[in-house]
Amino acid sequence: MAEPRGRGPLGAADPGAPESDPDHFPYESASSSRAIRVGLVDDHHLVREGLRLVLAGDERFEVVGEASTRGDAMDLVATSRPDVLLLDLTFPDGDALPLVRDLRSRHPGLRIVVLTMHSDPGTVRQALAAGASGYLVKGAHSQELFAAIRAVARGERYLHSSVTGTIVDDSVRWLKTGTMSIREREILTMLASGHPPAEIGRRLDISIHTVRRHIANLSAKLGLRGTNALTRYAIRQGLVRDE
Repeated sequence: MAEPRGRGPLGAADPGAPESDPDHFPYESASSSRAIRVGLVDDHHLVREGLRLVLAGDERFEVVGEASTRGDAMDLVATSRPDVLLLDLTFPDGDALPLVRDLRSRHPGLRIVVLTMHSDPGTVRQALAAGASGYLVKGAHSQELFAAIRAVARGERYLHSSVTGTIVDDSVRWLKTGTMSIREREILTMLASGHPPAEIGRRLDISIHTVRRHIANLSAKLGLRGTNALTRYAIRQGLVRDE
């Protein structure tokens, strides 16, 4: 009988985790005596070497391979079959979000922990939506790294402590967008598309004072101060539209 999947720091098991398909090579269980097989993907040799040294000091983990490019990462997973992949998001030829989606599509049982310098909520959300099960910010303590690997190997999700608060705050703001009026949403979308308040007023045939009053209402509803903060938030929410 398959072991029940646990609950992680976010209180939810990973819905994409298959229970017992051998082709998907999920880690057997939280109580398994087998070391968790870990793959390292980062374009910096020193980062990979450091991770390997840290993990080598704990018998619960076994590093089964390294990769420095997105193409090599695909080969690593196919040949070494890690349970958990530690993956940076930034490579010289672009970000790794398409790689996360591709890996999860081809190997649904693979658990991916993003290990990156980026801590903004938009990037975290995109990584999780792409299929990552965990998110760590570089500079985390080794115990947090161990906890993340073990959690995702059990089918849980794990977020680094430095990003959980911003994710919660951003989610609350997203829920509050449901209270926006049609005009407020329209103005927020135009801000995200790069239009200053004066131009928004001309396009909507309203005075700039009315635009500013709507912006003030949006700031109060979303807990954001100023046009720049609203613009950054709207962009993160994908409210940019083609003109």
